[in-house]
Amino acid sequence: MSSTKTRISWAFALIVVIAGAYPLGRGVSNPLSRLRSQSTSTDSTAAVAALHSRCGKLSGGAKSNCYESGLDSMASRGEVRLAMRTLANLAKVDPDVVRDGHVFAHGIGMAAGKGGGDIAKIFAQCDESNQSGCYHGVLQSYLIAAKHVGPAEVNAACEPFRGPNADRWLLFQCVHGTGHGLTMYYDHDVPRALADCDYLSGGWDKQSCWAGVFMENIVNVEMPKNMHHSHEGMAGMSGMSASKWKPLDRNDLLYPCSAMEPKYLTACYEMQTAAILYQNGGNIAAAAKTCDTAPNLMRYVCYQSLGRDISAFALQNHAKATEMCEMGTPKYRPWCYFGLVKSFVNMDARASDGLSYCRELTGVPDKLKCYEAVGEQIGTLRNTSAERSSLCQPSEPTYLNACLYGARVVMAEPPDLARLNGQPSRDEKSN
Repeated sequence: MSSTKTRISWAFALIVVIAGAYPLGRGVSNPLSRLRSQSTSTDSTAAVAALHSRCGKLSGGAKSNCYESGLDSMASRGEVRLAMRTLANLAKVDPDVVRDGHVFAHGIGMAAGKGGGDIAKIFAQCDESNQSGCYHGVLQSYLIAAKHVGPAEVNAACEPFRGPNADRWLLFQCVHGTGHGLTMYYDHDVPRALADCDYLSGGWDKQSCWAGVFMENIVNVEMPKNMHHSHEGMAGMSGMSASKWKPLDRNDLLYPCSAMEPKYLTACYEMQTAAILYQNGGNIAAAAKTCDTAPNLMRYVCYQSLGRDISAFALQNHAKATEMCEMGTPKYRPWCYFGLVKSFVNMDARASDGLSYCRELTGVPDKLKCYEAVGEQIGTLRNTSAERSSLCQPSEPTYLNACLYGARVVMAEPPDLARLNGQPSRDEKSN
């Protein structure tokens, strides 16, 4: 794999590592299966054959641009389901599409949303494949095209996904995508985008939005042309001066987190290893050592970020991913598995993908954090306690309660997990 392709993989390992920070409530019973059935309803065989014939023999940026052009053209015509299904089937015949799938999905969403329209209706044509990039792209287009952005606009975008019967997974994709879109709206001025995320009501919405801002910051450094197209015609940026925000600092691998207000630190460190790996040439062991220099309470979060990036770096290979997590300091290693398994679940929104990995681990602390992480993702995937409990049931019996606790089916933290998570030491509290 070329270094460029490797960097792209790091950037697009989805940043869904928010520990237990999802809203509780009731909702639809199986929203994702409904979306899957819609997204596969159109036969894409001819489109796959035509695109692969035209683009498959190209390389590098030329190949990416060729595929992107064809997929975006379908989405621009309103054929979002066809574009997403074509992307899924292209991945079966071209490994480069697997690596860049989230990029292409973002582009499909952006193309679909360029003409405006009802966000919820466009979302209904996207699906959760390729780390839900289609949803994020829709919000990017929505905000880029806005003539004014304030509290009303920021909150209105995701209103269809709020309420007791709303789809929690789609709400996350919406508010996370809002963070991407605000960052683009302000020409990648991170502090301005974070300030607009603060307009959102509710801590979970804000945290998810902040995560999108920090992800967009590093993505724009790595691939400003491939991902974001031209800035031409972006109404929101009309008359704005170019951002003077410095996205990365080679002399401070913990930047921009080292420059953030305390309330933004968790969201920032959840993405920080993508910046570290981009600048250190993909050295996992060195990235772990850099995490070891973070403020004490943020080291755990930094290792979660590392686990997420390892998932992409290992191309979802379980054995390779485990070997990479073991390069870090043993004290923080369970949190590496925590971020890693969340990424496994998020790839296609399947809890079973995470549970199968947890069974492969051997250490008790590693398993506890692994099952807790899968539970947290189940809590985002499903609204009702019964559904969450059902998805946790295939857990190993010893660790079932860790999954149920992560999913907030049970509120009492299992004693072994409580001892592992613990309370910050006096030294940690002072940092």
